[in-house]
Amino acid sequence: MSTTDPTHDTVAPAPTSTTPAPAAGTNRWYLASAPMLRALVHLCVPMAAAMIVGALYNVVNAGFIGSQHDTSLLAAVTFGTPLLGLVMAVGGVFGVGGGALMSRLLGASEADPAKAGEIKHVSATALWGALVAGAVLGGIGLALLPTVVAVLGADAAAVPATTSYVGVMLAFVPVLAAAFCLEQIVRAEGAARQAMIGLILSTIAAIVFDVVFILVLHWGVAGAALGTGLANVVTIAYFVVWLRRHSPTVSLAPRWVTLSPSVLRPLFGVGSSELLQAGFLIVTTLVLNNLAAAYGDDALAAMGVAVRIAQVPEFLVMGVTLGVLPLLAYSFGAGDAARLRSALRASALTVGGVVLVFSTTVFAFRDQVFSAFSGDPSVLTLGVTILTAQLVAAIVNGFTGLLTSLFQATGQATAAVVVSMAQGVLFIPIVLVGNARYGLAGIIWALTVTEVLVFVVGGVLWLASRAAISRGLAAGSVERAEAVLEQVEA
Repeated sequence: MSTTDPTHDTVAPAPTSTTPAPAAGTNRWYLASAPMLRALVHLCVPMAAAMIVGALYNVVNAGFIGSQHDTSLLAAVTFGTPLLGLVMAVGGVFGVGGGALMSRLLGASEADPAKAGEIKHVSATALWGALVAGAVLGGIGLALLPTVVAVLGADAAAVPATTSYVGVMLAFVPVLAAAFCLEQIVRAEGAARQAMIGLILSTIAAIVFDVVFILVLHWGVAGAALGTGLANVVTIAYFVVWLRRHSPTVSLAPRWVTLSPSVLRPLFGVGSSELLQAGFLIVTTLVLNNLAAAYGDDALAAMGVAVRIAQVPEFLVMGVTLGVLPLLAYSFGAGDAARLRSALRASALTVGGVVLVFSTTVFAFRDQVFSAFSGDPSVLTLGVTILTAQLVAAIVNGFTGLLTSLFQATGQATAAVVVSMAQGVLFIPIVLVGNARYGLAGIIWALTVTEVLVFVVGGVLWLASRAAISRGLAAGSVERAEAVLEQVEA
């Protein structure tokens, strides 16, 4: 029996599983055997919806803060953006690394049901690892709060607001990291709808908290940060209750935490790409903030609002690239090359369609959209330019994200790490040269140029990794075939 690379047109059919086929309509059925269109709708639409709701919340949140008529508050949120990278660095290492491993183990359990028993170790290790790492980093950040604010690049006018915002966010780093990790654990089982519900609950709670803390109590950016933290507590409660009631394979109990290399090596191997990506995001944002600060608070405020608006189509694409990851990982673990190839092709077409439709729409109405959040003519003019650059970058960023999901799903840690590093490594010299030669315009378009180059890097790595992916698929297919023969002989 032979299998071929998932990018080829001829693929040997996957052997029959030794375990009963999942019942139609169940989360595992969507991963294992549902028609591809139904599988993508089930996995990606809820994630896209959750991401778009989250992006819209960011815009609404900016509106709440902007209603205070203090530009330094919007600038403070922009300065505090690297903290989101910190959360991704902590929660992503354990959540994405653990989630990809869980999905691969689910797929592998088609041939060897004992593989499902390992998922308890993976899920517990991921959650408690995220909590402990988040507590340590958040504590260090609070102890060095003045230094952290200075490093973030806040000018004298924005220091008080930035200190308040960053201080509250640091206190909630363990909560934010745990919420992000739990989301990946839920998605790893194909429970995209439940992941969406958890994220939407968080958004609704955050809006309620914003109304209370910002509009009623007038706590400004500190209230915004507090609302975000408490909203994630709501998310954690929902995910924990759902997993305990509905997941037979996942456990969050500390007694299942393990230091076994069979768990830690693949978890950190894939998760390290998220760590590096988030780490470089922090560095690049710091560089960007410090360079943009020289052009005044108007530039920072315009950048903050433009980025939030551009996140609407960008997050929609992320919903597809993140939503398909469990399907890719399950198919790879099961040795099902045909399903992996089909999922990759269908999700690529979806990403292209989403980017074309939504980025074009937002671009066409960019003046009207941006004017809803700032009436300052200078901020409006600059913000429209930044928004244009962000939307162009989103076109290639979606395909880069899909390639990264493929690398993570198939355990290609080196390729995932290189793509994650490429953005930071390339962006810093590009933005420095752009600033030196073209001023603010060079800063604005540096990210767009970087994203195009990163996509090229990802494409080269994809071509180089196809042989390794094929070998992994072949090994999984052979295991399933041997299991079938053992069952027949028995």
